[in-house]
Amino acid sequence: MRTLVVASMALALVACGSSKVIRTGGSAPPPRVSAPKPGQTATVSRGDTMYGIAFRNGIDVRDLAAWNGIGPPYTIYPGQKLRLYPRGGTVASTPSRPPTGAYRPPATTPTTTPATPRPATPRPAPPPAPAASPIAWTWPAAGEILSRFVAGEPTRQGIDIGGGSGTPVRAAGDGVVVYSGAGLVGYGELIIVKHNDAWLSAYGHNRTRQVNEGELVKAGQQIAEMGRTGAARDMLHFEIRYNGKPVDPQAYLPKR
Repeated sequence: MRTLVVASMALALVACGSSKVIRTGGSAPPPRVSAPKPGQTATVSRGDTMYGIAFRNGIDVRDLAAWNGIGPPYTIYPGQKLRLYPRGGTVASTPSRPPTGAYRPPATTPTTTPATPRPATPRPAPPPAPAASPIAWTWPAAGEILSRFVAGEPTRQGIDIGGGSGTPVRAAGDGVVVYSGAGLVGYGELIIVKHNDAWLSAYGHNRTRQVNEGELVKAGQQIAEMGRTGAARDMLHFEIRYNGKPVDPQAYLPKR
C-alpha cells in the first residue's frame, strides 16, 4: 500500500511539473476598430499631419497608416492621397428595383383578420460603459461648462469650457504634442496631445499655442491661451479620443 501511495504522489508531481499555469483575472484591452470609409480619400495639404487627418476623419492613426502602408514617423507630403479604408475595401451595393418583366409575387386579396395587439416597443439598450483609461486626467481649464458631449452628434464631440481671452489652457495629462496648428476646419488654433497609443486629447479655439509638435508635456502644464479662433466667443473646446473615437470627457475628468 505504501508503495502505491508513493508512486501516485510521484506521478502527480511529474504532471504538475509539465502542466501550464493559466492565469485568470483581468482582461485584454478591446481591439481598436476604426470605421473605414470605402472609396473615400483625403488629399494632404501643406501643414497636414497624419494625426490631424486621422483626427478629422475619426480614424485611429495606426489604422490610417496601415491602410496606406506608411510606417512611423508617419511622414506625408502635400498632394498625396490617403485612403480612408483598407486596401481592397469595397462599397456594399444597394439592391436596385426589379427590371420590367421580372417575376413579382401575385397580389393576394386581403382578408379580414382580427386585430392583434402590437408588441411592446423594446427599451433602447443602455450606452456602453466607458473604456477604462490609465491616464490621470485633469481639467484643462477653469470655467463653466457651456456645452456637453453628445454621442453621435458631429458638433458636440467634446465639451466647451467658457472663460476669458487669455485664460490658461493646460494639458489634461502627460503626453507628446502630435498636432499644433490651424488646419482643421472648425477647431481654430488646435493642439492635439497623444497620451499613449490609444488615447488623445484635443484643445481647440485657442488664442495662442505655446507648444510645438514633438514637444513633451506634463499634466497641468500650460500649452495655450483660451481664445475664440473658429468660435463665436472665448472658450476651450476639449475632446478626449479613444482609438480615434470621441468619448465623453466628463466620464474621465475629476468631479468638480
